Amino acid sequence: MPTTPYAAIDLGASSGRVITAQLTPTTLNLSEAHRFPNRPVRTGPALHWDILALYTGILDGLRKTGQVTSVGIDSWAVDHGLLDADGALLGNPFHYRDTRTDHVAEQVWTRVPPAELYAATGLQYAPFNTLYQLAAARDTARLAAARTLLLIPDLLTYWLTGEQGTELTNASTTQLIDPRTGDWAHEIAARAGIDLGLFPPLRRPGDRAGELLPHVLDETGLTGPVPVTTVASHDTASAVAAVPAADGENFAYICTGTWSLAGLELDAPVLTEASRAANFTNELGVDGTVRYLRNIMGLWLLQECQRAWDEPDVTPLLRAAAQAEGLRSVVDASDAGFLAPGAMPERIATACRATGQPEPRTRAETTRCILDSLALAHRGALTQAARLADRPVDVVHIVGGGARNALLCQLTADACGLPVVAGPAEAAALGNVLVQARADGVLGDRAAARRLVAGTQSLTRYTPRGPTAAWTAAEARLAAP
Repeated sequence: MPTTPYAAIDLGASSGRVITAQLTPTTLNLSEAHRFPNRPVRTGPALHWDILALYTGILDGLRKTGQVTSVGIDSWAVDHGLLDADGALLGNPFHYRDTRTDHVAEQVWTRVPPAELYAATGLQYAPFNTLYQLAAARDTARLAAARTLLLIPDLLTYWLTGEQGTELTNASTTQLIDPRTGDWAHEIAARAGIDLGLFPPLRRPGDRAGELLPHVLDETGLTGPVPVTTVASHDTASAVAAVPAADGENFAYICTGTWSLAGLELDAPVLTEASRAANFTNELGVDGTVRYLRNIMGLWLLQECQRAWDEPDVTPLLRAAAQAEGLRSVVDASDAGFLAPGAMPERIATACRATGQPEPRTRAETTRCILDSLALAHRGALTQAARLADRPVDVVHIVGGGARNALLCQLTADACGLPVVAGPAEAAALGNVLVQARADGVLGDRAAARRLVAGTQSLTRYTPRGPTAAWTAAEARLAAP
């Protein structure tokens, strides 16, 4: 058994973390070595990620870990860096909330109609899918100069190891992967005018990605060789791998944070027209599984309100929201109108007014509106997913940062009429190290990894409080013209 810990580099939309995990088949202890902000940068009209600041944060974190057994990186999906013929980065990667992809999908659909695109790739429509980002970049000098495209975790892995690859779970969010085969959708890419030659070869969770380069070892004080393991580099895929579901349990999951990703773990994709119309996505997970889910705006709505209010502490807002009237007003938390940053309290009020509901008058009412709306969206997504996949759901697991939000967890249990098990909060980092440990032979299969999480991490169970009739009425109110 390794006596040194594994290091998980876990990058979210607002912060990055370097977390270490000491584990055996029966013990698992996490420790945060370093946390650093992830602040997008606007240059003119464009919104970018500050990728060099993220890389610096990673090096700072590895410097604090002490010696590690191996390293793995996970992050958000779809965004990427372009490299020239010398392997140099061609500018900061664009942020998925950048507006350059507005209305680009319609151009792609003239080449590949939406129904054909879904039948081949199983991916939900989102304006920021990598396919649309590349279509938006068509005829630009940057894309013309590019010889390689690396998704964000793959780019950072390249800088750490000098080796290039494309991790599959993240690649499955590009809208260029066939979820049935786990390989590129070559015909779709050709019809859309996308050069798949930009992507390095595919890697799968558990594959070896390389070793830390000598200058990285010097920078961090680590002693080589230190392997870098390909994990489920899409943070949602890592988080789902850490869901503490019991063997044989009919479970749904909600990965909560800036986004809420609500859905099921399946053995095969659901590629029906009804699934496309409901905007469900089929993204790939560990061991060939499919993450069948819907994207919901998540706690981004509350984070943006906090920014507008200059209120960094969410605790008093949640305390006041718990006392506010429930289901007074709700909004569609999947509405793309909430995607862009700025003026979120006003946009929520406008959405309430447009559906004939009372506008929130106070911060407490706005916060309660957001949490009620998220719970309602969770209910809708899981109900539809169960029906479209013909799969019963007996329990809902909430993982990620939102698992700490007791009010949201309780409201989700109330809305779904199902028990909710909340935790672990650091699910993405846990899934990251679990894949490393499995690749290292410390753990067996996915079920064993989940049993380890269930037996070692703090979990909270929420029971529905009464019937769901009020939530059904709120759904009807929101759906009314």
